[in-house]
Amino acid sequence: MTPDVTHIPRRPPETVMRLKRLGSLHQCRLSFMRVLTRRMSREHWRFSRPVFDIDAQGVGHAVYTATGPARSYSLVAFAHDLPPEKRSDRVIADAWDATFALFDGIPGPEDIERLSRNVPLQEAGRVDETELSLSRANRSVRLWAHVVDALASGRQPDPGQIDAVGYLMRTTAVYGSGKFGAADRETIADRPELHVPFQAEMLSVYLTRTFVRDLVQHMARAAGGNSAADLDPAIARRLGIGNSTGLGMAPFIVNHPVLFNNWIVAREEAISRVRGLTKASAEEARAFRGILSRSGRSIDRWTSEHPIQMRKLADLRRDLAAINDYVARDDMQSGRSWDRLCNWSMAALSEEGQELIASLILEPYPDLVDGLADCMADSNADAFRIDGRMPVGTVRALIAESFGWALKRDWEATENCARAWYVSEEKLEPRLGARFEEPIAEYEQPLAPARDAAAAHAGLADWQDDQPVAAFLLRHPEHRHTIRRAQMSRIAPYGEIRDNTIGKNVLPIDMLRAKLSFFGATHFDPRSDRWVRICMYAGAPYPEELTEANADLWVYPDEAK
Repeated sequence: MTPDVTHIPRRPPETVMRLKRLGSLHQCRLSFMRVLTRRMSREHWRFSRPVFDIDAQGVGHAVYTATGPARSYSLVAFAHDLPPEKRSDRVIADAWDATFALFDGIPGPEDIERLSRNVPLQEAGRVDETELSLSRANRSVRLWAHVVDALASGRQPDPGQIDAVGYLMRTTAVYGSGKFGAADRETIADRPELHVPFQAEMLSVYLTRTFVRDLVQHMARAAGGNSAADLDPAIARRLGIGNSTGLGMAPFIVNHPVLFNNWIVAREEAISRVRGLTKASAEEARAFRGILSRSGRSIDRWTSEHPIQMRKLADLRRDLAAINDYVARDDMQSGRSWDRLCNWSMAALSEEGQELIASLILEPYPDLVDGLADCMADSNADAFRIDGRMPVGTVRALIAESFGWALKRDWEATENCARAWYVSEEKLEPRLGARFEEPIAEYEQPLAPARDAAAAHAGLADWQDDQPVAAFLLRHPEHRHTIRRAQMSRIAPYGEIRDNTIGKNVLPIDMLRAKLSFFGATHFDPRSDRWVRICMYAGAPYPEELTEANADLWVYPDEAK
């Protein structure tokens, strides 16, 4: 039956692509973790643990294999005895509690031996095209000790302590897409199970979570012997995998305008489709109310000690109270209820609350929303080519469309160019420095598209509208990257951040959260304005529990469990 709909335009880029709003995005039906668990359950993937060779000190290796309709993928995990003084979440660390590679297929003894010499070294080692990702993780020391001690003595761990941290280990990097010799994205992008972005990385984290659960249970049995308790499955499900993410991820959404556009367009199209529904059924309204209630439980468990996030959480909790009051007064079934709710939220709530509403209204409508995940990859290789025949007048118009706000800004003013992005020589990772306090300007990376667009637009001022832009670029090759981005905007209208990425007050954590929300992360906890801790897969069923009934809404805690 075709839904009764009217056309509601997508929210415009100038509304959506502001950093404050991008830094308020929440996970939704299109988040990559949920896309993966839905697929694995729908296709009846099989899981096994053919190897678990870990000693009583927690040192050794294990293999976890996931088998879909056409292929198998195996997480090869190495557990280490890490001295406390070596444990660090910083990217400059050179040792970890556990290291991992996602192997394309089922590894043999020779593969395991090769990986054992390289994976524990991470950046200092090398993998090859049979590996799809490389990652590492550290224990949350206090919670790990609590869980091991409790189980070893025959007791269950304290759920309050579980919820306060949310994970037993946190990854400090999950590398893929060709890094350190791993398979390039292009070699796997045509596989149905990996076509949606970051599915290999999400599978690696999903299997890592299972390994961590098994490892803590193993350590408890090693300590407690026959008196050790088995971890209650309901408590185990509350545990996710933590992640510490820093500046290395922030430039991603600047460097991949077409890909990021596709993510945003998919979400905005989903929101538009639901807002366009003339009415909701009683079942759909009931489903929304249930998810809203469960979302509130997740928000109750979300804590942070960072002042920025504390303010945002206070806003979100006030917003949640207002949403509950609104929903209590409205039947949510008639008069374009979802559009009315969104319009009300834009006037009454903070960006946190507005974007929570935008995510939650998608939940009752898998048939309208879920297929959009197949549109989120970037398969347009031609977009990177510059069309030198394009008239200068057209290029000027494209720049003005995406960066009209930036053309009026004084880019010589200190506050507008106070920061500079560069790459660390030691770790080859992005950094953000103070332009006027550090000798970094000559190493600056092209991660200031607004400033560069203004410079290119000014450079085009004396050129005739009908001249080909190739002629301009022959004289001014320094503007090639800006002209390329301007031309990309024809197919990627949501590809540009509508804010200054090098200004005095820029918050890189907004860029981090934007990307991580599409992964499906929850409970963002900034540790500064440049790195954040998150939780992944908290509440998800483990492989042996995964069914179509529990494969999707696990992200919202069910108090009955």
